[in-house]
Amino acid sequence: MAEWSHLDESGQARMVNVAEKSVTHRVAEASGLVCMQSATLDAIRGDTNRKGDVLAAARIAGIQAAKRTDMLIPLCHSIGLDGVEVHFREESRTKLRIHATVRATARTGVEMEALVAVSTAALTIYDMCKALDREMTIEAIRLESKSGGRSGEFRRQS
Repeated sequence: MAEWSHLDESGQARMVNVAEKSVTHRVAEASGLVCMQSATLDAIRGDTNRKGDVLAAARIAGIQAAKRTDMLIPLCHSIGLDGVEVHFREESRTKLRIHATVRATARTGVEMEALVAVSTAALTIYDMCKALDREMTIEAIRLESKSGGRSGEFRRQS
């Protein structure tokens, strides 16, 4: 039988004990895409959305979510984060890329925190713009890179 890190000997869910792991500097980067009508992106860019500054709200939401990942994802460890950055870049007239970088000095990685930051920022954009564009989609949320810890470096190739 395979050994699962999040199951105990009797098959019950458990939080992994990281007490024996080394404290190292950990960094994770994640990204995602929000696809929308060009008029919706124009409203975001021009700050004409009636709900307010969409990107400011999404940035704060992403940062807050990263800090509370342990409350959202079962079995994630509580981690004191050293920093969280959330940035936005237009990829086309209808696509907005979200990029989050999370840093911590800890015994476990911050991949989930970066992914949760991107996901929550994307959902906030949707929430703030849904009156303009109910056909928005949230796509391709993925880990771009991670460093630190026993498993070493990862960098997405595609």
